[in-house]
Amino acid sequence: MSIEKDIKQKSFKNVYEKVAVNLMYTDNWVLNHYSQLLKSYKLSDKQYFVLKILLESSPNPVSVNFIIERMLNKMSNGSRLVDKLIEKGLVLKVRSKTDKRSMDVVITEKGLLLIEELDQKVAEWEGNYSRLSKEEINILHDLLNKMRKIA
Repeated sequence: MSIEKDIKQKSFKNVYEKVAVNLMYTDNWVLNHYSQLLKSYKLSDKQYFVLKILLESSPNPVSVNFIIERMLNKMSNGSRLVDKLIEKGLVLKVRSKTDKRSMDVVITEKGLLLIEELDQKVAEWEGNYSRLSKEEINILHDLLNKMRKIA
């Protein structure tokens, strides 16, 4: 289906407007699918990505600022997300080794097991991308990177 049919719009001012709308629509499409996948785990997409950041640095604890710098949505409240994950037993706060006045965050065993399970489900869902060849995926990736360089 085309973007025009998906959003029931007859035309766009120009190709740039069309691609901007298509990018926003596709972003929402991807996030909605992630949200549906994570819903049964009572996780938001932002919480999931915090766990992915912590997994990458595991077993080393990291600061909340470290997490915020690596988040996809820089407007997210990193501290609040960490607190929600603590309530779920998926992460812990530990005293910083470099600054005894501050706390760092580390993923728990429960969090590691959850991410392992979710990674399998996410990989299955990402099979939707198989409509594109590996070459097309790489081209899309390169074009998106190139587009962000002008912003």
